[in-house]
Amino acid sequence: MPTVAVYNTAGEQVSELELNDRVFGAPVRSDLMHQVVLQYLAARRAGTHKVKNRSEVAGGGRKPWRQKGTGRARQGSTRSPQWKGGGVVFGPTPRSYAFSVPKKVRRQALYSALSSKVADGKIIVLDGLNIDEPKTKKMASVLNQFNLKKALIVDSQKKQPAFLSARNIEGVKYMDANGINVYELLRHEHLVLTKDAVAKVEEVFA
Repeated sequence: MPTVAVYNTAGEQVSELELNDRVFGAPVRSDLMHQVVLQYLAARRAGTHKVKNRSEVAGGGRKPWRQKGTGRARQGSTRSPQWKGGGVVFGPTPRSYAFSVPKKVRRQALYSALSSKVADGKIIVLDGLNIDEPKTKKMASVLNQFNLKKALIVDSQKKQPAFLSARNIEGVKYMDANGINVYELLRHEHLVLTKDAVAKVEEVFA
């Protein structure tokens, strides 16, 4: 089982913690992580793009010139696709880009992302994150103890003072253990977990 140091908010090591080998010691599968990140980003796409086809463009009801005798090509409407101001052929229409990935693949990708943080030494476990009032300076002080610039902070449950303290710090995101996902883990260089969050992650995802 991987073992990590546990620190207090002053940056001092207070104990050690054994992590669940299945969650934090799994083989790192970059292919699965890539697949899950693609799914995450695809589901976020609005898909509201839209252009008008020839039946939706206003005007063009009159035949621009007679069928024969002009020497020009026959035309039925000035809203045909070849005309300026005409409809678009095979243009984008509203759609959903979401696609599904098997639950076991999503779970293994999450294990891979967590395990990669442990293997790279990019995980920090805190004995607690006690921020009682929304003060950005307090959260910044905790991060400065570990010289963190881009970090994902995960607590056992989302606490409003801590969330408000972290949201104005560039490159930092605060979330609860239930919302942890592969995209956010890979997007941030460091992972900061409270001891309670580690227990919650192991309980929910192991």
